[in-house]
Amino acid sequence: MSVAELDRIRSRLAARPRPSDLADRRQRLDSLGTDYALPLDVTVESVVAQGVCAEWTRTDTADLTQVLLFLHGGGYMAGSLASHRHVVAQAGREAGTQTLALGYRLSPEHPFPAALEDALAGYRYLLDCGVAPNRIALAGESAGGGLALATVLSLRAGDLPLPRCLWLSSPWVDLALTGGTLTSKEAVDPLLNRAYLAELAAAYLAGSDPRAPLVSPINADLTGLPPMLIQVGSAEVLLDDAVRLARVAGAADVPVTLQVWPHMIHAWHLFYQEVEEGRSALRQAGLFIRSHFDGAGPGLSQTVM
Repeated sequence: MSVAELDRIRSRLAARPRPSDLADRRQRLDSLGTDYALPLDVTVESVVAQGVCAEWTRTDTADLTQVLLFLHGGGYMAGSLASHRHVVAQAGREAGTQTLALGYRLSPEHPFPAALEDALAGYRYLLDCGVAPNRIALAGESAGGGLALATVLSLRAGDLPLPRCLWLSSPWVDLALTGGTLTSKEAVDPLLNRAYLAELAAAYLAGSDPRAPLVSPINADLTGLPPMLIQVGSAEVLLDDAVRLARVAGAADVPVTLQVWPHMIHAWHLFYQEVEEGRSALRQAGLFIRSHFDGAGPGLSQTVM
């Protein structure tokens, strides 16, 4: 790991503290993505997926029979197609697929279950486009990781076909905020802390039970879910969410690979153009997705906690 690379990111984040105004907060997160240019071989196509703003990204080498469906992070209150476009495009390149990113509705204007409804609409859009479920990988970062799990739980409840695999990056799966690393890692996480997460959770829940499985999938029965790759940094307050999720999934006989990346901060994939571990994590995610589309299994060593 290059300490200098990560220190530059930490310094930049410290110089742009989170504003109090909601619009400014959203702009700040968007700028973390729009600061990076897309490679010239990436094409972007805006679409409306059953009423949800969405965006295809593709390279010339993408297998157009396969789709990585991506749900961005941002605590259900921020994040957008713009904030994660560069990460989505690179993940698609590593997986050898085309990607569809969803601009799902955000709280507080649109609390639960609006985001979940939009994620389900995006998945149905792919089915209506003729994409086979076993050619879909569902992915999400942070809140998007929890949303991806809630989406699969809803599909299972509705007896709908499930995607081939799940890739969850720094997933937020416990809106009741019971993880121990919310305290033990707060001093080293430059993006998140308990107070901010409590604010985000209250806006998204709007009175709903924070322990309900569709908002906190850590409390769900995960039996029958697709194989999942969970990636998390060791310098994250959400480290416990990821570790406990792997334990719950494993206990339900779900094939799960947990990767804990030493020293990495929340959503370090956003900075992949500057941080080698970001590039490596995306390569590992691509390998995982490719191996499941190829039918060869996870292709990765599991991390045992």
